[in-house]
Amino acid sequence: MSHPDSARGTPGSPRPLVPVLAVVGVGLIGGSFAAALRRAGQVGEVWGVGRQAATLDQARKLGLIDRAVPLEEAARADLVLMAVPVGATRSTLDGLAPHLGPSTVVTDAGSTKSDVVRAAREALGARISQFVPGHPIAGSEQSGPAAAFPDLYRGRTVILTPLDENPPVAVELVERAWTTCGAEIRTMRPDEHDTVLASVSHVPHLLAFAYMAQVLGAADAGLRLDLAGSGFRDFTRIAGGSPDMWRDIFLANREAMMQETAAVRRALDAFEQAMRQGDAAGLQAMLEAVSTSRRAWRAGQPSPDTNE
Repeated sequence: MSHPDSARGTPGSPRPLVPVLAVVGVGLIGGSFAAALRRAGQVGEVWGVGRQAATLDQARKLGLIDRAVPLEEAARADLVLMAVPVGATRSTLDGLAPHLGPSTVVTDAGSTKSDVVRAAREALGARISQFVPGHPIAGSEQSGPAAAFPDLYRGRTVILTPLDENPPVAVELVERAWTTCGAEIRTMRPDEHDTVLASVSHVPHLLAFAYMAQVLGAADAGLRLDLAGSGFRDFTRIAGGSPDMWRDIFLANREAMMQETAAVRRALDAFEQAMRQGDAAGLQAMLEAVSTSRRAWRAGQPSPDTNE
């Protein structure tokens, strides 16, 4: 790889963990990753890739990247982070594949993993060993370079779903990069990841979107919104997320999500039946069980909440 000398550090200085980092999609996720590594002194040069020249220029002015490069040049970096919607994974990998450096490691930040792994196998073929799938469990409703900040991943979980073909050195690089950002690593299988995340991330977002749509579709929607309080605000907060991103996630993980939405319907049926029958004791028991478990879970969680 032909990296600039400046990215390798000056003579006698310690070599950074990532001499050259390329970030495809320099928004909240990718920009925060670059900012955290830069603050830790563990990145030499940061290259940015994106469709909008204005966004890349903003990222450069904010100090998130050193320069913008085309995708084919990014493929020669030491580490490439694809912080793109899961629907753009295949096209991004197709653009990287013909130019991939022999020791370049590629990882992603996608919220689904089975489809991402399939896309990587199709795009990279025999070079699949250079791709280490990942998913940081962090985010917010804010987007773009201006939303990025170096503490986004501190104390958060990053799930890696390494492939059998990955050499240990590639997995170690990705692990060390995320831990340098302050994250905690958990390793899972791609299918296991998708089942769990469907339950605790994807379906909650679907429910928030669906509920908001139901309220907005009511004849007196304006009155309802005028009277909405903190409970409504908290429940619908995540419905303000990126439509493009969540469209891709819902479609990519639809099989696991539909299993979870069926389970949600059964839970709703149980509550509805208790109300229909005027079963105060049964309703109380269900509410207490859920409330107690929710308080116990929340007591061990970091604050503030983030969405994935």
